[in-house]
Amino acid sequence: MQNPLLSILVVDDAKFSSVMIGRTLNQAGYQDIRFASSAAQALKLLEERPTGLLLADWLMPEMDGLELTAHIRQQDEQHDHYTYIILLTGKEDDNALAKAFDHGVDDFISKTTMNEQLIPRVYAADRLHSTLTRLIREKQRLAVNVASLESRNQVDPLTGLGNARHLKQMLAKNLRQIESRGGSLCYLLIGIENMPELSQQYGRTMHKELLRAIAQRLQQLIRPLDVLARIDGNHFAVLTQPGELQAYSPASFKRIHDALNIKSFKIKEDFIRLKAGVSLITLDSKALPAKPEHIIHLASKHLPNSYASNRIDAVRLNQPLQSI
Repeated sequence: MQNPLLSILVVDDAKFSSVMIGRTLNQAGYQDIRFASSAAQALKLLEERPTGLLLADWLMPEMDGLELTAHIRQQDEQHDHYTYIILLTGKEDDNALAKAFDHGVDDFISKTTMNEQLIPRVYAADRLHSTLTRLIREKQRLAVNVASLESRNQVDPLTGLGNARHLKQMLAKNLRQIESRGGSLCYLLIGIENMPELSQQYGRTMHKELLRAIAQRLQQLIRPLDVLARIDGNHFAVLTQPGELQAYSPASFKRIHDALNIKSFKIKEDFIRLKAGVSLITLDSKALPAKPEHIIHLASKHLPNSYASNRIDAVRLNQPLQSI
């Protein structure tokens, strides 16, 4: 079905030709028609507002129809738009037409048969542009839906634990609870220092199996209400809220450090030893305000100390991070 509001831009350095094309389009019912006397002027008009259909003379001074097409395709890519382009040409040989299609031209109209071809070709372009526009909009909606699903997804598909997004959200929630009700929290970052070497030695399949095994062992070591998450291929994290901060020290989590470093993991026929590090950040209301990103960064900063000492590296925050 014809769309009388289809935006059309006619580009021709011959004014008489533009007038005749515009009159024919008006008689066919099209209302949104703009004119440009050069390719440069056409590009300026397209910057102000894109068009659905562009009718351009192939041979124009300074910039011809093929060069104009190249510029428009670049604009379309940047703005997620599609301009249907028809060139008006006196060229009839197959090589010229093949060259036009190779440059991104959608169709062409021979000037010798302009009167007979113009409106049927414009009708066809109108239908195709409507289809292309609908597909672009569906793609945009799909991209929005995928982004929305990704933003809501908080489960690590490999281990079934929470992922980094879930951990950050829970950390923010716990900080709000401490601010409003008091209390404290402990954040443990667990890193496997030799995981890159193990992955290179045994391959990706073993790497995934080992991550699942680590997750299972950690689940057995933490309390039911503790938050356990896999951050990436080398790191896990635990978030716990102790009743009294004074009762918690690195020794309280030594079982986690030892369980990863002392007891081997059996993967298929091999027993694999890990070199794990744990950095511990403890805080209460005295350390507020605090952002999850700051705590996560501080734990990452102290993890190498645990690798070097083969002990839990602990930091207790008694004042806001901004003042440290």
